[in-house]
Amino acid sequence: MILITGGAGFIGSNLAEKLICEGEEIVIFDNFSSGRREFIQDFIRDVELFEGDLLEKSALEKLFSSAKIDFVYHVAANPDVRIGVNDPGLHLEQNVIATYNLLEAMRRHGVRDIAFTSTSTVYGEAKVMPTPEDYGPLLPISTYGASKLAAEALIAAYTHTFDMKAWIFRFANVVGKRSTHGVIFDFIKKLEKNPQELEILGDGRQEKSYLMITDCIEGMLFAVKNARDAVNIFNLGSKDTINVTGIADIVVSEMGLFDVTYKYTGGSRGWKGDVVRMMLSIDSLMQMGWEPRYNSAASIRAATRYLLDASNTF
Repeated sequence: MILITGGAGFIGSNLAEKLICEGEEIVIFDNFSSGRREFIQDFIRDVELFEGDLLEKSALEKLFSSAKIDFVYHVAANPDVRIGVNDPGLHLEQNVIATYNLLEAMRRHGVRDIAFTSTSTVYGEAKVMPTPEDYGPLLPISTYGASKLAAEALIAAYTHTFDMKAWIFRFANVVGKRSTHGVIFDFIKKLEKNPQELEILGDGRQEKSYLMITDCIEGMLFAVKNARDAVNIFNLGSKDTINVTGIADIVVSEMGLFDVTYKYTGGSRGWKGDVVRMMLSIDSLMQMGWEPRYNSAASIRAATRYLLDASNTF
């Protein structure tokens, strides 16, 4: 049986849906702080659902005692990079301490395999583009990136100390079905309020890779099936980048708007901790036989269409 922490969230629910289609038995553990019940309503009868928080050790003990878990996809986290400026303790608790509690529950109950969703922000402002997995030193510039790097370190230590096996995925910006935050989401909300003007944080030149959620899930499953080292670290992203102004152009076009004025807040960053340029090397997975189906612009367009349709549903 496969456990997905944060299984009612954006990435977790897409992962659960895919694994169910492949015939797997799934347990979802979620506190619904950012996850949504409607995201799992179409397949809720096909999963075991445990509502609880990774910060509550008693909830984890109940979960691992009740379900025969063989593999863990640890997706649960606080995904808001910007919140760390005002409350850095949230990332410590919800990303680092939560991961420690999960690893301890796994250790006590003899569960040895974990796949972890990390982030490109662990690289900080990398001087090598595209950035490979062996780039270093890793110097994140946000508390979010720092918390994910700390979680990676914990997982690696548990892997070697307690004979576990890990797959760590450093994501580009994942977009698509069921996304609930991020630049596309923000742009749509702003344009719904004022279709004549769009505020863009920074100078609009921030340039990053964007990964379609379907490519993300397929890449994860491919790696888990084909990589068998004790600790397997993979970048997951697209083969190109797009800048923030380019994203705005796509969103404006998909909303059917014209003559929208862009109002830039100025500076090279959108916020403190914002990495101005990011492109991951995905050669490791591509050499094994996987590659993304969408480029960054196509991912942005498909995600925008989904969010526009979803806004009329939820």
